[in-house]
Amino acid sequence: MAVDTFLAYVGVYSSVDDAEADYDFVKDLHRKVGLIDAYDAAVVERRTDGKTRIVKRHETPTRVGGVLGGGVGLATGLVVALFPFAAIGGGLLAATTGGGAVLGAVAGHAAAGMSRHDLKELGEHLDAGQAGLVVVAVSDMGAKVQEAMRRAQKVEAKQLKADTAEIEQDAKAADGASA
Repeated sequence: MAVDTFLAYVGVYSSVDDAEADYDFVKDLHRKVGLIDAYDAAVVERRTDGKTRIVKRHETPTRVGGVLGGGVGLATGLVVALFPFAAIGGGLLAATTGGGAVLGAVAGHAAAGMSRHDLKELGEHLDAGQAGLVVVAVSDMGAKVQEAMRRAQKVEAKQLKADTAEIEQDAKAADGASA
């Protein structure tokens, strides 16, 4: 079992626009400048009813992000582990290959790769703002990702361990079971 170590960055924002601007900056560092290797990201918004929805997401296809072409990566999985309604509010159950089964498999791995204490802290951290940006990247990209989240009121980083091959297997099994 080859477990990879990632860092999950959670930024708290006063507006979705600020979170999306940093999301775009992280994306540019990856695509245009080549400073960030594979990463997953999700912008979340707290609605007036207190529920959270995923506004934007990016999953790098060369990693678990491309699981079965469903576009479900560790950042999205982490958001769903923290805020289960985000899967419904963001339309992810209908949009992903295998619906909730694949999403559940990735969310389970994202949650299992982090301590309960760290998960609780990240959830409370996101509860403090109107919007958030979750970025999961390989651990040696940490300084670049954190620097890109410059509009955040606060950024929290936590270690996330995941076996990407096992996630792929579980997602395929979940997809097969739901077919």
